Amino acid sequence: MAAFGFSPSLVRSTLTSVDQAQLDRAQLERAGRPLVKPSPAGGKPRTLGGITVLIPAYNEAAFVADTVRSVQAQTVHIDQIIVIDDASSDGTGDVARACGEEVIVVRPERNCGSKATALNFGLSFTTSEYTLAIDADTTLAPDAVEKLMKHFDAPAPSATGGPATPRVAAVCGMVVPRNVSTIWERGRYVEYLYAFTFYKPIQDWFERPLIASGCFTAFRTDVLRRLGGWSTRTVGEDMDLTWSVYRLGMGVKFAADAVCRPVEPHNWHFLSKQLKRWTAGFAQCVKVHWADLLEMPFMRSMVAVAMWDAVIAAVAMFVLVPLMAIFVHPIFLMMYLLDLPAIAVPVLVAGAKRGEFVKALTSLPAFWVLRFVNAYFVIRAFWNEFVAGRRLHTFEKGH
Repeated sequence: MAAFGFSPSLVRSTLTSVDQAQLDRAQLERAGRPLVKPSPAGGKPRTLGGITVLIPAYNEAAFVADTVRSVQAQTVHIDQIIVIDDASSDGTGDVARACGEEVIVVRPERNCGSKATALNFGLSFTTSEYTLAIDADTTLAPDAVEKLMKHFDAPAPSATGGPATPRVAAVCGMVVPRNVSTIWERGRYVEYLYAFTFYKPIQDWFERPLIASGCFTAFRTDVLRRLGGWSTRTVGEDMDLTWSVYRLGMGVKFAADAVCRPVEPHNWHFLSKQLKRWTAGFAQCVKVHWADLLEMPFMRSMVAVAMWDAVIAAVAMFVLVPLMAIFVHPIFLMMYLLDLPAIAVPVLVAGAKRGEFVKALTSLPAFWVLRFVNAYFVIRAFWNEFVAGRRLHTFEKGH
């Protein structure tokens, strides 16, 4: 989609003139009606400007109902719930429609080929000031949206006396795996606890998270349209969009108490698909935004830290330290005593605060396995994207 910014009337006239969307007229009227303020007595509080939730879904019949119901159960009013049934073959759209008449299901004529394209398709139906994108396998805590929206700032006059402009373009939330059973789910659980309680708060202070997670982030709709929606130039559409926001001079906030729970890969087959896409997306974003990164000292540092942690530190711990201990002196094994607390302490503290200390403790060994696997995929991705010229174009799900 080359341009957005559709008015409700334009959305209606466009849809009736093309066969690309399968959407009934009653749903269109609901999608285009104006928002009503203030809230009626006894109703949920409404966010000024309204919130639309976009849920891109391809063959998500097993999960989409839980996701939609978690959105319906929010403590704040959601003005539009739009499920993009991306030409699913498992009845995803029917499952979503069964969740209630307020759920708008749109379906492109053919599969969009990527989550970015599906989100852009859904964005053309959005009439609210804020757009919240969540994955179809992700459930939200009942107060997640309310806590997320509190971090958007009110527009402030510019220093030159120009029109009032907002500073914060997007807000992302805390991500915790829904299931924590297999070695890969446990590794991801520790990885998220560490990243979201150690790195993310530091990045939030600068309003520069390395990535506003695609599974749960709210945006100002006008900023999305200004950027042309989610870009398809990389397979890491969420990181690409995050860095594009920074290019506008706007910020992104992190709401640590706004919790979502996605389904993470439970076996090697799906983990490898997800990591292949994630790491290729990271490499592609570095390539696309390289000139911008050079002009943003903090982002430059964050990318360097991410590379160090994913590659250098992992290779050192799993390859160099054992070799040095075998061929030089066992004293080098002391390096593990230095690395272990740096990871374990923040994770165990975060786990204890969540009432999950035992889960965090027993999951720690899985993190070191996943850390080595991450290093392998990062190295392979940068080799393929920068050296071998084998660019990843295919979007594959992680479950």
